[in-house]
Amino acid sequence: MKLLISALAILIAAGTAAAAPAATPAAAAAGKTNVTEKPNFSGQWTMNAAKSNFGQLPPPSSFVRKIEHVDPALTIVENQTAGGADSTTARKLATDGKTVTLELNGFAAACSAVWDGKDIIATTNLDSAGVKFTDRMSLSPDGKTLTSKVQIASAQGDGEVTIVFDRQ
Repeated sequence: MKLLISALAILIAAGTAAAAPAATPAAAAAGKTNVTEKPNFSGQWTMNAAKSNFGQLPPPSSFVRKIEHVDPALTIVENQTAGGADSTTARKLATDGKTVTLELNGFAAACSAVWDGKDIIATTNLDSAGVKFTDRMSLSPDGKTLTSKVQIASAQGDGEVTIVFDRQ
């Protein structure tokens, strides 16, 4: 359980996001837009603790995720306070599914992100810690709420948390 909580802290200090759509040239010529337009996840997002669900895991006392992107480029900077300690994590990814290796809280992490309809699915593998995170990020129809449903897989058990963020 302690490793799972530590792994969750790594994930929370990691995050993910999305990018903007484009109609295909044929669709543009026909006057049609992309049926599954991809939302823009850019913005500053603050965790709404009352709407989030960490299950048996302790939530951070504060969590801010700042996202900037121009598809496929994606930059995520996260600031959080958990257990009285502050941490900041920055990641540069792409929504094209290509894996990049980053260092997250002292661990080598293989990270990738892909579109799934209007959602972004970000995967973070921390092989040295034996933990894998799969984060499905989605926006509310009005674009004011970002929901991160995170599946955590480890040798000590699996878990899921839902982190809800409000646009600032």
